[in-house]
Amino acid sequence: MKVRCVWEHNGDDSILYADNFVGAFTRGASKDLALRKMSGEIRSYFRWKGDLVPGPLEPEIIQEKRSELTVADADSDVLFDTEREELSQTEYAALKALALKSAHDFLTLYQAIPDKNKSCLPVRETFYGQVPRTAFEMYEHTKNVNDYYFDEIGVSADNEGTILECRERGFAALESQPDFLKNTVYLGSYDEEWSLRKVLRRFIWHDRIHAKAMYRMAVKTFGSDVVPNVFLFDI
Repeated sequence: MKVRCVWEHNGDDSILYADNFVGAFTRGASKDLALRKMSGEIRSYFRWKGDLVPGPLEPEIIQEKRSELTVADADSDVLFDTEREELSQTEYAALKALALKSAHDFLTLYQAIPDKNKSCLPVRETFYGQVPRTAFEMYEHTKNVNDYYFDEIGVSADNEGTILECRERGFAALESQPDFLKNTVYLGSYDEEWSLRKVLRRFIWHDRIHAKAMYRMAVKTFGSDVVPNVFLFDI
């Protein structure tokens, strides 16, 4: 099976996104390192969805984005060529269900951590400030992109309640708009292009980044017998 990869990079630092597995991604200090991780990411992604893992996987790069952003810290602004296409109702429903499953699983992981404010991780700074260290900080950071992502496509949303509740309300507000399935491309903050397809992908991608970080932190801090690996990462 072909894994259609979009390669975003700043020099050697690379993020690869799986265009045909929405939200799946790898990172690496080079394109080759990110490519070598992709088959494992797709296998864990299939297990997370509850699907059978397919046969041999063959990553191929179909789009390249040279970036001035700090790609090493997962700063990203790429819009896939395929994210300009309209959605059918069936496709939207499937992607929305996956974005809500992602929020549900993230909340499940967070709630299982015994001390939300304890972490063994050292302090680290990136382009956006201090990296979240505790489960609470990771959860709040991940939840609080909700209004930002929806606002970039002209939908009024908020960050109140749980990550699942505010995401559900955002989709309800989106669906109240006529022709939302036309997938209009908007020029948003910092001249970044956004579409509904991109928002759906970014929710799942962003959840996966921080679920992986939260799970790794929690295993180091509390032990693997305490924390459920609800995203089924190979770590």
